[in-house]
Formats: sequence, structure tokens, C-alpha cells
Amino acid sequence: MSNYYLNRRKFLQGSAVLGAGLVAPTIFSRSAFAYTNEPGKGSVVLGFNVPQSGPYADEGADELRAYKLAVKHLNGEGDGGMLGTFSSQMLKGTGILGRKVEYVTGDTQTKSDAARASARAMIEKDGAIMITGGSSSGVAVAVQSLCQDAGVIFMAGLTHSNDTTGKDKKANGFRHFFNAYMSAAALAPVLSEHYGNDRKAYHLTADYTWGWTQEESMIAATEALGWETVNAVRTPLSATDFSSYIAPVTNSGADVLVLNHYGSNMVNSLTAAVQFGLREKMVNGKQFEIVVPLYSRLMARGAGNNVKGIFGSTNWHWSLQDEGSKAFVASYGKEYGQPPSQAAHTCYVQTLLYADAAERAGSFNPCAIVEALEGFEFDGLGNGKTLYRADDHQCFKDVLVVRGKENPTSEFDLLEVVNITPVEKVMYEPENPMFAGGSLGKCNPGA
Repeated sequence: MSNYYLNRRKFLQGSAVLGAGLVAPTIFSRSAFAYTNEPGKGSVVLGFNVPQSGPYADEGADELRAYKLAVKHLNGEGDGGMLGTFSSQMLKGTGILGRKVEYVTGDTQTKSDAARASARAMIEKDGAIMITGGSSSGVAVAVQSLCQDAGVIFMAGLTHSNDTTGKDKKANGFRHFFNAYMSAAALAPVLSEHYGNDRKAYHLTADYTWGWTQEESMIAATEALGWETVNAVRTPLSATDFSSYIAPVTNSGADVLVLNHYGSNMVNSLTAAVQFGLREKMVNGKQFEIVVPLYSRLMARGAGNNVKGIFGSTNWHWSLQDEGSKAFVASYGKEYGQPPSQAAHTCYVQTLLYADAAERAGSFNPCAIVEALEGFEFDGLGNGKTLYRADDHQCFKDVLVVRGKENPTSEFDLLEVVNITPVEKVMYEPENPMFAGGSLGKCNPGA
């Protein structure tokens, strides 16, 4: 039986050990050879590489806040956040393996070349042993490849392209965030229920790896319902005025616009669509609808009233009532005076998962971290029971379908969770054609 089927059966059946909140330690035999940036006895350096400028800068600011909070908690400062709800219970607020956690930061500028340059500087000049961050899949794929070659672990931040754990997956890279396939799988039944199966869709798509795979996933899922794809148009990530892209939609015969955009791109394209009156139009005897496959609270805030009633998906939402989510929201809110975004959540969790893997392995050696994370099941970090699949280093958990609130109570209360899609509905085989063409290869410990 393949690793996929073994992992899936075990994951869906549950684990008595996990339910007891205990995890057996990973045993790793350390090589006699050194590894890249092996820390001394005093401290360990993590590299936080986020977009501090560019179209995803809002997400980057929230990511950096979350990373700083994670460091405080790992070092025993603050209220501990999710350390107390995490099923592993290996993290005690004493740093990582007895070393104080320090960090350096970089600005990806939402550009792959800039992201690689800042990650390289953190590894070569600052001694970072793990790199994390990013709000662009193009950035994530580029930095993940760099980290593989450099012999450090990459704990991906916000990256949603299928390629990150598909054709571009690497042994040294891990993704907690969900992906485009999962968004489409979760959204399709909801769209069918609310909009029916006789629809004509027009796609506007960010012209890079995330947009391509989100478009592919949504077209596959909606055409399986019976929808027709009228057109799919690529837009540059640098675009700010989408009027010239929205105008053709009005005469296309489409009655649904799918915005495969994120960050300020989505805010600007949705605003243009509303200004062109698309939401008031009747086409083919149906009310014209807009779908945003990947949502975030930060995007919803930027788009304002335009998001009301619009469906999308999200990795996590601050309104969840599990103990881990409540602990994180309380801790983040106390620190920053606002609830965290999904970007903040996944980055905070990735930091804890890396630290926990090192503790369970008893080593910072990247190959020890890989062994500790592959096939790791955990709970208490905000999405219910979660699996880090060994085959592709993709996390599997429930997926949230959300909708813009008609009557928000605050600037933060803009999205409502309308469906929690069980993990078994969004799981797929590693050989799925949308994820084909790549190989994890072997872990690289570096020097």
C-alpha cells in the first residue's frame, strides 16, 4: 500500500496517541558531518522573509507580526499562545533545544529575485537555519528551491499554488497553507447549491504560478458541475487599473466572473467590476455573480462593501471556536489590538511546527527536521486534526468556505464561515495530474 493510502487511512481513522495529546519522539541518527548554519549553544536564528512592499504588503505586515509573536512565545514571553493547545506538548517556552530564538527579516517585494536575494543574505550573512514567509507562490517556489540548494529548511508562509507542493516540491520545503485544488473542491458544491449548474464563467487570472493553478482548479471543478468557461484572461501582477480587463466581460455572455486575484489585485479588480455595474446585471436570465476563490480578511477590508455576499475560501478565520484558534486570537489581539489574518495564522503555526520538529528530533539538522515532519499528525493549532503528508509535504485539514457579510459589526467582522469542508473532501492522490511533474528528491543538510 502506498504512503498516500497509509497516511490517509490512518489520518481519517484518527490516532489514539494524538487524541491523548502525546506524540512519540522522532528518532534520528545524526551524521558526523556538520550542516548549514549549525547553531552554537546560545541562540538559533530564524529568517522571516515577507513582502514589506508590493501588492501583498498588507499580508506581509500581518505575517511579520505573527512571526514576532511566535518568537516571544517560544522564548517564554507573553501568554504562550498556542503552545498550550498544541497536541505535541514538546514546546515549553524555553527556546528551541535550549537555545534562545532570534530572528532576522527581509523584504521579498513580492518579487522572486528580491526574495531569493534576501533569503540568501539571511542564510549566508546572518546564519539563519530556517527560512519562512512569503505571500506569493512565485516567491515561495523560488525561495524553496534556494533553501533546498543551501541545505536549510523552508517553512512556506502564504502560498496557494498547486505547484508549491506539486511540480516544484522540494524535500527541504513544507507547506501548512492549503492550495488551489482544495479551494476549488470546497467551493464547487457551495456554488452549485447557490448558483446552479447552468452557468457561464469568465476568469481573470493573475499571470503567475498561483493564478494559473487556481484558474485550472476552478475551471475543472466548475465544468464538472456543468458550467461553461467563456474566457480566461491573464493579468499582470503589477496591474492596478483593471478597467480594460473588466469591460469585455460585460459583452461576453458570461454570468459569473471568477477573480483569480489576491491582495491589492483582488481589491482593485473587484472594485472595477462593481463600478462597471456587474453585480446589478441580469445575464442569461440569471443574476450576475462574482466569485473570489481565495479570500482573506485583509482583502475584504480593502474591498469594503464590495465583498458583501461574495463566496470564496480561506485557510483559517479568527471566528473559529476551537481552543487553539481562541488562544491565538486572544494572544494576537492582546499584542496588536486586532484579530489575526489567515496569513498571520499560518506563519505563526509554521514557526511552532519547525520548533516542535527540532525538539522531537533532538537536532537542527535539516534531515532530522524532515523526518520529524513527514507524516506528522497534530491538533490544537486552529484547523482541527491536521496531517503533514510525507509524499509531498502538504498539510491536509478542513477547508473553510466563506462569504462577505451583509451586515458586518466591525472592520474586522467582514467574512462569515458558511461551510467547513471535511478534509476527506479535499484530499487527492499525490499522482493527481494537477500536481504531477516534480519529485521531492532527498533532504539536503548542506555544509
